[in-house]
Amino acid sequence: MASTQQTLPPDPGEKIQGEEAQFSTVPIHVVTNPSELPVEFLEPSAETQLVIGFDCEGVDLCRHGTLCIMQLAFPDAIYLVDAVQGGEAVVQACKPALESNYITKVIHDCKRDSEALYFQFGIKLHNVVDTQIAYSLINEQEGHARVPDCHISFVGLLADPRYCGVSYDEKEEVRVLLRQDPKYWTYRPLSEQMIRAAADDVRFLLHIYHKMVQKLNDKSLWNLAVRGALYCRCFCINDNQFADWPPLPSIPENIVADGSIPEEEVLSVVDVPPGKMGRVIGRRGASILSIKQSCDAEIFIGGAKGPPDKVFIIGPEKQARKAQAILMGKLLDF
Repeated sequence: MASTQQTLPPDPGEKIQGEEAQFSTVPIHVVTNPSELPVEFLEPSAETQLVIGFDCEGVDLCRHGTLCIMQLAFPDAIYLVDAVQGGEAVVQACKPALESNYITKVIHDCKRDSEALYFQFGIKLHNVVDTQIAYSLINEQEGHARVPDCHISFVGLLADPRYCGVSYDEKEEVRVLLRQDPKYWTYRPLSEQMIRAAADDVRFLLHIYHKMVQKLNDKSLWNLAVRGALYCRCFCINDNQFADWPPLPSIPENIVADGSIPEEEVLSVVDVPPGKMGRVIGRRGASILSIKQSCDAEIFIGGAKGPPDKVFIIGPEKQARKAQAILMGKLLDF
């Protein structure tokens, strides 16, 4: 089946100028067969290393939800991999690239996408640059205090003039449609609005990536790589302690040579007894927020999507262990 190529005009509400303009008019290909994807993507190699924008759309995207589309943004084209019409075969064809160290995947908040890929297709998303993490690292690098649960949204990132400065009003329109009909992404053929919305979620990621890496120092770049790997693992908890996942990035020699070796970052998982998660969270989130304010670590819970009865802690080892100890202390109090 031949791919569908569409070149959609920018949304009339967008103000696109300068370098960003080139990303607003690239062709969009709807892909249902692996042969419609670039060979250098399907066959990763050290000779043709790539950086691509990446995202997923689906129904209640997590280990149990349905993955419907994978978006791949190249400098000269956007590919919408249709998992509904192309089936598992087209998704599995992407596995070598998604797991490859030779292809950098630029994504905004990788946790649920990674979970869906892992549990539905056995794909271990690897070598990501998570722009949500990068945004926080740049703020920390510039001397701003870390604020618990203050994670930049994708709409907020696009609007930031330091990185893109583009409004994304259509995102809220799609969210309204999703609330009205959660199966929105399953319908075929893809409407022009669906194609535009899917493409817009990756259209500017490469531009943002280049802006961000210019700002990050060597230590922050290493932190970005490690935290991205830990975020990919976060909700992919299994019985073998992630032994089947690639190793975490090692500390670069140039950082070691400076004599300021950063602390190892870890992912800790705390099991919460059934029925006790509400007490861990506290009224209006007060209990879990107090733990987050006490430690320089990120703390996540599975929530409605799961996994239930688990708390995930990511951060420097001492801070992660501190958060874990406080949390265990609260559980003993219960």
